[in-house]
Amino acid sequence: MRLSVATIDLAALLANYQALQAQGRPGKVLAVVKANAYGHGLIPCALALAPVVDGFAVAFAEEGAALRQAGVRAPIVVLEGALNREEWSAFAHHRLWPVIHHADHLGALMGFARCGKPLPEQLWVKIDTGMHRLGFSPCQARSVAESLSKLGVDRNRVVWITHLACADEPKHDANALALNRFAQTLAALPDPFQPPICSIANSAALLAIPAAASHWARPGIALYGASPFADRSLPAPLRPVMTLTAPIMATRWIDAGEQVGYGGAFVAEQRTRVGVVAIGYADGYPRTAPTGTPVAVEGRITRTIGRVSMDMLTIDLTDLPETVGVGSSVELWGAAVSVDAVAAQAGTIGYELLCRVQRVSYHYCGMESPLCQ
Repeated sequence: MRLSVATIDLAALLANYQALQAQGRPGKVLAVVKANAYGHGLIPCALALAPVVDGFAVAFAEEGAALRQAGVRAPIVVLEGALNREEWSAFAHHRLWPVIHHADHLGALMGFARCGKPLPEQLWVKIDTGMHRLGFSPCQARSVAESLSKLGVDRNRVVWITHLACADEPKHDANALALNRFAQTLAALPDPFQPPICSIANSAALLAIPAAASHWARPGIALYGASPFADRSLPAPLRPVMTLTAPIMATRWIDAGEQVGYGGAFVAEQRTRVGVVAIGYADGYPRTAPTGTPVAVEGRITRTIGRVSMDMLTIDLTDLPETVGVGSSVELWGAAVSVDAVAAQAGTIGYELLCRVQRVSYHYCGMESPLCQ
């Protein structure tokens, strides 16, 4: 059994959600749990949040169905909508709220109406305000609203949603342009949809762009205690939910001038004590993390040395007590070492690192639940 462990603090998750909920008031807050709750475990995280959550957001209908099968009753928004016509039946069966973002979605809804099949309880209509991935153009919004009105869908069953391409750079000019474009689009909707219900803010916008406040916020990465910003840490009281640890499996001393690992990427400048840690890039630790990436051993910060291997990585134990040795626990990220700091060293973002964790044991703690026993 692999001794690498991802410890998930469900109490921290719940506290983070409540802090973001307070930030989003008077609107509601969707907890984004797509991608296996950003690598933290879809069902355990959703069940922990279920007593207080306003709703959940997932990427695919399959994720929403899994939540319903686990007993989740809160609203569930499917951010990518239906991927094919067959998938629409899942929305009605599982009471999922799809995001509709192109003409085929409207066509499918009209087809269901002609056949007398029920439409989803609520529809989220995506408007492209500059991201240019998904969404109707602003000039299409009025005709979309008119089509929905013909289907008997009223204002209370529609949420107008957009996504800010540069929310992680709050002062970027694109944010103001997108918000203005969205406001003009909503103002031009026909009277039956006025005043429109809308959703704008992801984690970054919720925390740093007050003008993005709306009826529904949808934080993702901040919920798990990692920062959506490249140049700033996450504000208090948000804290990490995942602590990734692995044991030291071997130690050795090497002399100055000797190398460590593939390619001899690290060359000791002095006599160095090396620790070999039982985790590698096959477990989700980034191969691109260079010498000097921080880790914590029994509460003390040290560094990685040499290249990360598939199943192992090496760390510098020179300045740590001799009592640190085989079996000692190494924190790769968590409370002592920010996942964002590791990501910055590796040239990526915390999102990717959290979502890539695999081949480790998961331990849930912090709440009264069978998962935490």
